[in-house]
Order: sequence, then C-alpha cells, then structure tokens
Amino acid sequence: MISIQEMAVFCKRKGFVYPNSEIYGGLAGFYDYGPLGVELKSNIKREWWKRHVHERDDIVGIDGCIITNAKVWEASGHVSSFQDIFLECKKCHERVRADEYIEEKLKIKAEGIKPEDIDVIVKENNLRCPKCKGEFGNAKPFNLMFKTFVGPGEDYTTYLRPETAQLIFVDFKDVVENARLKLPFGIAQIGRVFRNEISPRNFLFRCREFEQMEIEYFVDPHEKDNCPYLKEFENYKLKVLTDDMQKKNLEEKEMLVKEIIKKELLNPWHIYWLAFEHKFFVDLGVNPEKLRIRQHTKEELAHYSKDCWDLEYRFPFGWKELQGIADREDFDLRQHIKYSKKDLSLYDEKRKKKFVPHVIAEPSLGVDRAFLVFMFEAYNYDKKRENIVLKLHPKLAPIKLGIFPLVNKLEEEACKLYKKLRTRFVCYFDKSGSIGRRYARADESGVPYCITIDFDTAKDKSVTIRDRDTTKQVRVKLEELENVLEKLINKEMEFEKAGKIVYEGE
Repeated sequence: MISIQEMAVFCKRKGFVYPNSEIYGGLAGFYDYGPLGVELKSNIKREWWKRHVHERDDIVGIDGCIITNAKVWEASGHVSSFQDIFLECKKCHERVRADEYIEEKLKIKAEGIKPEDIDVIVKENNLRCPKCKGEFGNAKPFNLMFKTFVGPGEDYTTYLRPETAQLIFVDFKDVVENARLKLPFGIAQIGRVFRNEISPRNFLFRCREFEQMEIEYFVDPHEKDNCPYLKEFENYKLKVLTDDMQKKNLEEKEMLVKEIIKKELLNPWHIYWLAFEHKFFVDLGVNPEKLRIRQHTKEELAHYSKDCWDLEYRFPFGWKELQGIADREDFDLRQHIKYSKKDLSLYDEKRKKKFVPHVIAEPSLGVDRAFLVFMFEAYNYDKKRENIVLKLHPKLAPIKLGIFPLVNKLEEEACKLYKKLRTRFVCYFDKSGSIGRRYARADESGVPYCITIDFDTAKDKSVTIRDRDTTKQVRVKLEELENVLEKLINKEMEFEKAGKIVYEGE
C-alpha cells in the first residue's frame, strides 16, 4: 500500500483532489475535488443512497440546513462538550491535538484522557514540541465548532453544523407524519459538516470541511432486542475487537455474526448495522481483511452513547475509524423535547401511552474517508504494463468507458458511437497517441472498459471491448453493445461471456 503522502500526490496529478486555494498558499484541512474526484465522490454517495434508502422500505431521507438555530447545538451538548484537548508550545506556539500526538509518540491509546492526565503523561515522558522541541504548556480544551453570524448587524451568533444528525432529530416529528413511518425506521441524510480541527492531517482523513452520510435508526425501546433482518447476516464474518480485548492487548478475532449474538457482545440491531455497513464496502471492492469492528472503550465513549462501535480500515498509518455506529438511546430526542418544549414522542397503540423512541444505531460515515478507502483499495502499480492501474469497482469508476478510434481515419465513426453512448454512460473520447498510451491513461483514471473502433467495425458491425483489470478483449456486436456494457458495469456478467474473446490478456 502506498503512503498517504503518495496518494495525495497521485490524486492531484490525475485530477481527483486538489489542495484548496493552493495559489495563495492553501488552507490546512480544506480540499477541492477535481474532474475525476467529483465523479467518484458522486458515485459513492449515489451507491450509498441507493443501498440505504432506495432499496429499503424502512428508511427515508432529508436534506437539512448547514446553519440553524443556535439552540439546536445547546440542546445537543455540542456547545458545552464538543471539544478536543490541545497542547501549545510555550516557545513557538505550535498547537497539536493532545491525544493524537501522545498516541503517535508513545503508541498508547489516549482518546478520552482528561487534560490533567495529559499533563502528567507529557511531563513523565518529556514530550516536546514537534516543530521547535520547546516545552508544552498545560493541556487545554478547544471547542471544534465554527461560529458564524446571521443578519446585517452580526447580532445573532450561531454555528456551522458539526454533524448532520441533529437536523434529523429536530425534523423528526414532521418526517414521521409526512412519510407515515412505523417503527422500526430510519432517517438518512448526506451533507457537509464543519469541524475546526486543531491539527488536520493525513490528507482527506481529517479535514475541517467534509461530508457525512448518516442514518438515525429508531426503534421501540421495548423491542430493542428484536431485529427481524438479522437472519440474513447470521453466517457473515467480521473481525471483532471488544473493549475487554483492548484492555488485555489482544488482537481482533474473526467471528460469525451468530457467534457474536450468542456471546451477547452487543445488541442485535447494533450488530446488524455493523454487518450491513461492512458488506456495503466489501460489495464495492474493499478487502475484508482490511476491515474490523472495534468497540469504544469506556474512556472514549461519547456522553450521549450507551455503546459505540467503529468500522475501522487498515490505512497506511494504522487501523483508523472509517465509520462510527452508536447506540444513542433516547438522549437526543429527550434533549430537544427539554429545550424546545415540543412533543417529539410517538403514541403506542398497544400500550395506550406515549413514548420516546430510541436510536439503536447511528451509522455515520465520512464520504471523504470512504473516498480514501476506495482509492487505496483500487491503487495498483502493474509492473508488466509499467503504469498505475486504478481498479475501482465499475459502479464507482468516475468514467465508465473510453471510446477510441484505432487510427484517425476512423475518428468520424468512433465519434458517432461516442455521442450515442454518452447519453447512457459517463464516457470520454480519446484519439491522441498510440492505442497503448490511451489504454495506460484510461488505466490510471480507473476506466473499467475501453471500446476500440477498427477497420473491421464497418464490415462486421462489431467493436472490441478491453477489460481494465485483466487486459482481456472481446468482440461485441454494436446492436448488443449497450446492454452488454450495462451488465458489465453492474457486475451482472463475467467479462469472458460478454462476447468472443480476441485477446487473452497479459
């Protein structure tokens, strides 16, 4: 696996991701997506929405505002509790996030450690400023929310949202009534969030502006142990790392979901969503060996969570959170009932009384981190071809097809096919350079299939399709081409069965 720095260089060179406002020196923690990056990112969000909303009867979506009434963040606890601890150098005033710096230097878990305990660790281990080797001052808390103002007089202060979840809670009652939802059900949202990170690092992994794909899944508190969907995952395998295993310095253990349930390691709904999210990544090409689920220790557990597990990925810089899935119980709805004085409860027809539903699981995924994972999984340097091959799943590939005339004499015919195919697929036309050079450029951009129009096309009404991953080529009739391509992109057909094989590959 290449390093995070090498990935950042590759992403810029190929037009996936650029440092924000680079001509002015840039701004740490902010990135812009280029022509290929914006397509890949859009495909990730489309596949997530399709899997989580369109293909389910129990989840609907919303799109909430970035700026909202400040009381939302008072009720949620973000104003008082959404903070990290930082260390500041007395000499050069360099600031670092304390827990990450301690973990990096001492190779110990430090998330959730209090400021006074951090001071002891820094002193005992003589930790110094990474920039000038100066002495640190006392550890201090820092609220991560960006402040902003509403109105011409700047007399109303509020915040850019640090998460998408709260908009789901404040719109809860309207969504339930409009969508006629019955428990259990979920509300999904994709949108931008903003966190004033102390020290953003590792490219897209920790940014100050990013996107989340999030669900709040509500259940009747009396039915928390009844998950009707769990059966389909009983024999699904997950690498598991519990709080207790971490305390004993044990490594993750592969277990079947039914084993996890039998040992009562976590709630049935909770394990269902962990397996569901795990499978989402595996189905789109992520190696399951690089995924695990890890339980938050009691020290790092958020104030609103009864339990929380992370779906983690083995990045070049270690196992890190890809997606958090928390059991929030009724904390958020209760808080908004308290602060807004509005009734957000539901009525139980059986028990003839009102109740507040519980959030049994909150699958919260950063789009940008998912983007990184798919890029790391896809990146391959092929020694035979002597070029990079970006083996993205066809559904995620920014560009699905490359349309090439074998020689310039065939440009007009190839252009006609290109104009026809682009009404149905994202594709591009390339006539520049040798066919080998064009294949190499397509490989580096992640294009799964290249179509070549040659001198035989006019005679046999066929074209050649080349597979990116194997370099195999098949001959396909023009009248069958669109349907064949659709099946290949959706992985509904093996490439060898797409047409007559004319090249067996390297």
